[in-house]
Parts: sequence; C-alpha cells; structure tokens
Amino acid sequence: MDKNAGARRMAVGVSVLAMAGVVGLASAAAGDDDSDGVDLSVTIEDLSPPGTLAMSVAAHDAVELAEDGSDDDARQFTGALPTVTVSDTRSAEQVPEGSYWAVVGQAADFTSDGADAFGAEYLGWTPRLVAGPGGDVAAGEPVSSVIADGSGADAVGLQGQELLVSTWASEPGTWGVEADLTLRVPTDTPAGDYSSTLTLSLFEG
Repeated sequence: MDKNAGARRMAVGVSVLAMAGVVGLASAAAGDDDSDGVDLSVTIEDLSPPGTLAMSVAAHDAVELAEDGSDDDARQFTGALPTVTVSDTRSAEQVPEGSYWAVVGQAADFTSDGADAFGAEYLGWTPRLVAGPGGDVAAGEPVSSVIADGSGADAVGLQGQELLVSTWASEPGTWGVEADLTLRVPTDTPAGDYSSTLTLSLFEG
C-alpha cells in the first residue's frame, strides 16, 4: 500500500471533522438572533387544454370532375371529396345535455364564361365513414342529382345536406369522412368550363 496515499486519506478525515466543529459553533451562535418567516404559495395550472369541437379538410387542389357514366338521361361527371375530419376532445361536462353536431354541405351554382349557370340540385354525393369509432356518429345519407341516377338516393342535390352527423350521446373521438361526388346535368347543357364552391360547415345544435 502507498504510505503517502494513507496519509492523504487521514488528512481529509481531519479536515472534515474540523469543519463539522466550526459549523456546530456557528449554528449555536445564530440561535441568539431574531428570526421571521415568509409564507409561500403557488398555483399550478392544469396543463390539459380545454376540449374543443373542430373540423378540418385534408390538403387538396381543386376537385376536377371527369365525365363517367353518361347515358340518355344525363351527362354524368364524377370525383371525390377530400377527407373531412371532425375531432371532439370535450369532456362530458363540457357538452350541453341533448346537443349534437353535423357537417353540412352546400354547393354554389356552377358558372362559366359565356354559358348559363346551373344549380347545386344537379350535384349529389355518397358519404362514407373512413375513420373513427362509429356508433353514435355516422355518415350522411346519399343524395343524387335531380336527374336521378337509379340508385334510389333522394334526388334533391347538394343543397344543405349532411355529410357527417352525431347524436347527443356521442363520445369524444376523431372521425374521418369521404364522399363520392356525382354531377348529372341535362344532355343539352352547353359546353364550357364550369366551376362551383362546395362549402362545408360544422354546426352544433
């Protein structure tokens, strides 16, 4: 064993004992001073954000409808709606009793330079749930153009139709819905480049 190493350990031990003695004397002396206390308080906020009901539409370019399935009754054009997502993160205490929500679609008139416009009654859709627990949340009913397509769907067009709807008993969750779009216009509709806007709105009632 290194004798010098043993001496160093002893020196350290002596140093600690000496310091302990000094601290003890200082503590005793401090007891003669006046002292006072400061009350402390802190509020720690809940990190969980309040729940929300929100809708989003997947990133997309303009939906282009392409001719597909025309017949003697109508010229038909089809396309697909981007995925629409509804997220409800509210607790049961945050949802008014008996409330429900729905995503509703309303198409504007189809307009073209140099041709007469035609209305949203010629556009239909077939919604389908693609994500989420289902149960008390369901895709809306199919609707067709006022020129019926033979599917048996209500021939009323996209004039304020439900894409996704919940009942008052729905639980928190996230749901995704898509829809096939079908435009059926009269066979004598003038040629042209037509455009419209399909507005999607989330309502709670």
